Amino acid sequence: MEARIDKVKQQLQAQGYKLTPQREATVRVLLENEEDHLSAEDVFMLVKDKAPEIGLATVYRTLELLSEMHVVEKMNFGDGVARYDLRTDNNKHHHHHLICVQCGSMSEIMEDWLTPLEEKLEREYNFSVLDHRLDFQGICAKCNAKNAAESNPGSTTS
Repeated sequence: MEARIDKVKQQLQAQGYKLTPQREATVRVLLENEEDHLSAEDVFMLVKDKAPEIGLATVYRTLELLSEMHVVEKMNFGDGVARYDLRTDNNKHHHHHLICVQCGSMSEIMEDWLTPLEEKLEREYNFSVLDHRLDFQGICAKCNAKNAAESNPGSTTS
């Protein structure tokens, strides 16, 4: 974790910013909850446990700054709530999501299936893709099983 915080510190310094205690607390919360897609309010509640003096506006400003610097990815899954996800060094692009419209669950696809398309765009349109996002909306396996059980109450599912 310390190495990732040092990297964020270097990214901030390169842009003329400092890693203030408030920013560090926010980055630590994001690192500790990397598997989740936290909203600003979620981040604030977790930061407040560590540093009660930090206000919601400070968390919002920090998340916006980190988003502008491409340290975090700001995402909206169609529910009107911005969520934040740390970008990783091992992926050229941000990962993709499977979003259940029934229960709201999210699964991640870490593979980048769009590389051939990006190469084609470069070749045929001389367009250099810097980033992309791909979100699939549908019904997850758990909800599909629940729906099937509800529509066939006499049958059993394994």
